[in-house]
Amino acid sequence: MVKKSIFQRKLDEILTNFEENLSKNGKKPSLLLHACCAPCSSYVLEYLAKYFEITILYYNPNIYPEEEYRRRLGELEDFLPRFSPALEGKVKLVKDTYEPSDFYAAIGTDKEPELAKEPEKGERCRRCYELRLKRAYAYASAHNFDYFCTTLSISPFKDAEKINEIGERLAGQAEDETFRLEAAAAEESGPSKNPRWLPSDFKKKSGFLRSLQLSEEYGLYRQQYCGCIFSKQNTDAFRNEKC
Repeated sequence: MVKKSIFQRKLDEILTNFEENLSKNGKKPSLLLHACCAPCSSYVLEYLAKYFEITILYYNPNIYPEEEYRRRLGELEDFLPRFSPALEGKVKLVKDTYEPSDFYAAIGTDKEPELAKEPEKGERCRRCYELRLKRAYAYASAHNFDYFCTTLSISPFKDAEKINEIGERLAGQAEDETFRLEAAAAEESGPSKNPRWLPSDFKKKSGFLRSLQLSEEYGLYRQQYCGCIFSKQNTDAFRNEKC
């Protein structure tokens, strides 16, 4: 298994190759970037927009309550037209469906209630990463993207090793014709390309710190919990203990 200490190095190697190819033919590969919010998107877009034609996929059925989901989406919609890397890179935004029942079915807390009280980075979170990355893979496959990725690894509360393992596994399954057809069916379209996973640990190279700086500069709303009802309950309980 790839160690998380080398995810950033792998990404740097890929981007160096892209930079050389860009100087020769001026063509950027396409990237489907799953994003959870504007603050996490800020640094990632600043970092990647010059290398890729980026489309953001906002797919986050884990976010609770619905008002919070709408607020984070609205903040992202407001941010992109004000952010020069997004404008210069002609970044697009795709708003996917919001079906919280898909999240609860994926994480299985009804059958394993102990997962509800797990701290961040545990099995509950891994299942949530997988749910959203499967959707990102399906969209990228059906719409002929060269690469897919997520902003999730920018957070110090997210497990970059688990995120990259899932992404690499999904990309590896692209060789399975049945898997690709099932993914395409989810988008009602047949894929003509197998999207590759873009390795990342965006918190490296002071990425998380830069996201804080950009959030302050653009006045972005920074949520106080990851997104799901369980992270909110755990965060609220921790705050109450500190009071």
